[in-house]
Amino acid sequence: MTHSVEKTEHYALIQLDENKFDKSITAEFEKLVVVLYREGFTNMVVDFSKVIEIDDSGLSLLRKATKVCRTEQGLFIVCTKDDDILDLIDSEKIPEIVLLPTVDEGIDAVFMNDLENDFREESDDEFDLGEENGFTEGKF
Repeated sequence: MTHSVEKTEHYALIQLDENKFDKSITAEFEKLVVVLYREGFTNMVVDFSKVIEIDDSGLSLLRKATKVCRTEQGLFIVCTKDDDILDLIDSEKIPEIVLLPTVDEGIDAVFMNDLENDFREESDDEFDLGEENGFTEGKF
């Protein structure tokens, strides 16, 4: 499998230099996803711009990788403008996979997801009725 990986604080960008995402490369790609996850990368952006064909093993791996990232509130993002690839992945109904046309949009999605997760955590921690202002749960 020909690829490159760019690691940042918030995500790993995997640039595939393959035109097929099939059984010939899925084992190696799966190992890469596992290694990145173990290194703490729960957001993965995959550049599929050169991919023109995906088989069942590739689709299955996309499902697994998405599930791995989502367990830690991360995102697995596939970036492609190829309508046939988008339609094929979409037809699989993979829960919570993110499909976007460009890598830049994928990176933006990572930052938006991080902000949403931070906001969710803050609102969970700070939800009270303002007891210092005389509000108590018993009144409501």
